[in-house]
Amino acid sequence: MVERVSATDAALELIDSLKKKHGPIMFHQSGGCCDGSSPMCYPEGDLIIGNADILLGEIGGAKFYMHKSQFDYWKHTQLIIDVVDGRGGMFSLEGVEGKRFLTRSRAFTSEELAGLI
Repeated sequence: MVERVSATDAALELIDSLKKKHGPIMFHQSGGCCDGSSPMCYPEGDLIIGNADILLGEIGGAKFYMHKSQFDYWKHTQLIIDVVDGRGGMFSLEGVEGKRFLTRSRAFTSEELAGLI
C-alpha cells in the first residue's frame, strides 16, 4: 500500500532526535509566505489544526497535515520528507539543529492513485 507521505532515513533520525528533546511532535506542510513551502515541525498541539486541514499520514510516529487548498495541488503526488543541512523555517523545531526538513515529491502511478481514491 502506498502512503501519501513518507520520510527518508535521515528525516526519521532527526524526527527521533526531536521527539527525545521535545516529546510528541507534528508536521504541517507550509503553504508559502515567510518559510516558503516547507514541512514545519512543531511540538504536538502547538499548532491548532482546523477543519480545513487534512491528515496525510504519519512519519516517524508524527502526524503530518496539509491545508485542503494546498492538498488540491499536491493530491497526485507522494510527499517524501527529507533533511538537508542549513537553516529552515524559524518556527520549525529543527531550525536550531543546523538542519531543515525538505519536501520532495513524486507523481503517483495510475495504479497507486486508483488505490488511494
